[in-house]
Amino acid sequence: MTLEKYKLQGKVVLITGASRGIGRMTALAFAELGADVVLSSRKLPDLEALTDEITSFGRRAIPIACHAARTEELEKLVKRSEEEFGHVDILVNNAATNPYLGPTINAEEKAWDITMGLNMKGYFLLCKMVAQLMIKQGGGSIVNISSIDGIRRGEGLGIYSISKAGVIMLTEVLAAELSQYNIRVNAVAPGLVRTRLSQALWQDEERHKKTIARIPLRRMGQPEDIASAIVFLASDAAQYITGHTLVVDGGLLLGH
Repeated sequence: MTLEKYKLQGKVVLITGASRGIGRMTALAFAELGADVVLSSRKLPDLEALTDEITSFGRRAIPIACHAARTEELEKLVKRSEEEFGHVDILVNNAATNPYLGPTINAEEKAWDITMGLNMKGYFLLCKMVAQLMIKQGGGSIVNISSIDGIRRGEGLGIYSISKAGVIMLTEVLAAELSQYNIRVNAVAPGLVRTRLSQALWQDEERHKKTIARIPLRRMGQPEDIASAIVFLASDAAQYITGHTLVVDGGLLLGH
């Protein structure tokens, strides 16, 4: 019975930032469990190889180019998803950016606008749009990707940390408001994961060594570590969980 709750046959999942890293591994995980997938990122060619890989599993995958901070493009993404599949059961807000590394007080206004536009405004808009579909169809599950830097300040990552803290509160607010419609809203807060977004952190050898020394499990996270958590929260295995932020950081927040 427990394993049945992880199966996702007949479900449709919409994933932003799906072309690489956490998004890519999450799309593959959902497909392996039987879901059809709407793949979204800014550049369509980046999604094509992943689309082929998912269809080889016998699942449907639709690649859609979309800038996840632009209202009109998000509207087209949701409309196309509904046209292709008729419903969206799971939303994974994964697209994110961090254009500035350094003291917050020295950051340009543009860095703030870009970070908040994608990491906060984009999540809010897509949650709002997809929730309307989920209300009509009788329920659904939303998983927002935050970060441990939204729980504790990341060094040199002030604006990013603020945006990811906002994602956690957005998740809690929406969980409370949408529960009456049978829509669960949760978040995953990854620690240091080997992706392009975190490249500036793990390519710095000295900084990387210091970080690994503070992680009780003594390794960086991999995208599949985060994908497993996302699938769990989205599936019926977590049917009594909402408004929760699941930390996946190898124990880093323990403070060792």
